[in-house]
Formats: sequence, structure tokens, C-alpha cells
Amino acid sequence: MSAGPAVDPRGPRFAAILTAVVLAVVLVTQWWPLLALQTVVFAIGAFIGLKPAPYSVLYRLLVAPRLGPPTEREDAAPLRFAQAVGFVFALVGTVGFATGVTPLGIIATAFALFAAFLNAAFNYCLGCQVYLLIKRFSPARVSS
Repeated sequence: MSAGPAVDPRGPRFAAILTAVVLAVVLVTQWWPLLALQTVVFAIGAFIGLKPAPYSVLYRLLVAPRLGPPTEREDAAPLRFAQAVGFVFALVGTVGFATGVTPLGIIATAFALFAAFLNAAFNYCLGCQVYLLIKRFSPARVSS
């Protein structure tokens, strides 16, 4: 049973590339308002849905029309979980930078950048893998 709509897997990788660029800029500049915007992007993807997420919209409008149709689809639920994890790290980073606890901002942003880079460079979604592990070992999993 699918826990969410199926999505073109190239879209999340495109989003990861943009996310990695944004987070790298934040680490270099320590400009927390940019991290706050990325936090909003993560929040939309996690709590509203992938379709209205800004990077998904950019992918659908600018990239997808130039590509052939996807040969496969993937479940949106692990991707939304990964967005939620990114949201938490970006929120912690934003609070750290905004309140002057710069090491907290740097560490949280670096963790989010690491995960985004893994997806962008190697097509490995760390948050998705954590989601699948949680789902596999969840005591609530009942076979019907």
C-alpha cells in the first residue's frame, strides 16, 4: 500500500541540488534569513505536500518539460519525511544563527547540507532511508 502519491524521482534530486546550493551559501555567509527561507521550503514539502513545494514547481515548469516522461515513480511519503527532517535541522540552524548561537547554526546547517549533498550527488536520500527503517521496524506494522 502506498502512503502517498507517486512522484517523478528526478524532481526530488533537482530539489536536493538547489537545497545543497542554498545551504552551502548559508554556511559560507551565515546569512540566516536565507536559511529561514529554506526552512519554509522544507515546511511546505513536509507539511503541505511536494507538489506545491517551490523547488517542485520549478522542476515541473522549467526542467520536466525538457525531459522525457519518467520511467519510474516513487512514493512521496519517504520524501515528505525527509523534508520534515530537513525542516527540523534548518529550523534549529535558523534559530542558532538568529540568536547568536553561531556554532549551533553551523552544525545544524552542515547536517542538512550533508543530507542534501548525498541526494544531489549520489541520488541517496538519507531521510528516505531513515523513513524506510522506521517503517520496517515499527511495532504498529500489522499485516492484514
